[in-house]
Amino acid sequence: MPLSNPAERKHIHTRTLECSGYRRTDGLWDVEGHLIDVKSYTFQNTERGDVPPGEPVHEMWIRLTVDDDLNIHKAEAVTEYSPFSLCKDIAPNFERLVGLSIGPGWRTRVRNRVGGVEGCTHIVEMLGPVATTAFQTIYPIKNKEQPESRAKSTRPPRLLNTCHAFRSDGPKVRELWPDHYDGPALD
Repeated sequence: MPLSNPAERKHIHTRTLECSGYRRTDGLWDVEGHLIDVKSYTFQNTERGDVPPGEPVHEMWIRLTVDDDLNIHKAEAVTEYSPFSLCKDIAPNFERLVGLSIGPGWRTRVRNRVGGVEGCTHIVEMLGPVATTAFQTIYPIKNKEQPESRAKSTRPPRLLNTCHAFRSDGPKVRELWPDHYDGPALD
């Protein structure tokens, strides 16, 4: 169901964020984010002069190379368009993500390494959807290839209590993972 019809309005800005996941031939995975911000009007920038409609205000990429357990082996960031030329200088700091693991506490650990003046707000923002893309890329493939390891696991599912649908006292957890259901007993 789409959103309701909007009031009369004029388009001003578009942010496009695309994330993609890839299986590499060496057994690792690449997960990439690509962000573009554009305006629908010409605006003035102190370094770039007049920026015409459709020319990016921001265009940035991030690539994380991870293993099956979401441990980061390599991180690379690039800034192609930005308001200031010095914005590109911070890209090497994203190599500090190497050694981290995507999972609970991810955003906090990212901010500790590349937040604030140690990073780029827009690239850091991409790392949330990039992490989700890593899960969506890797786990369905691993579950399909190794269904027995999933069935034998006694650990709580990684998705448990991550959203309304996967709350531990909800009907989906009762259906999918009854050993981890902690809601009211069935009649």
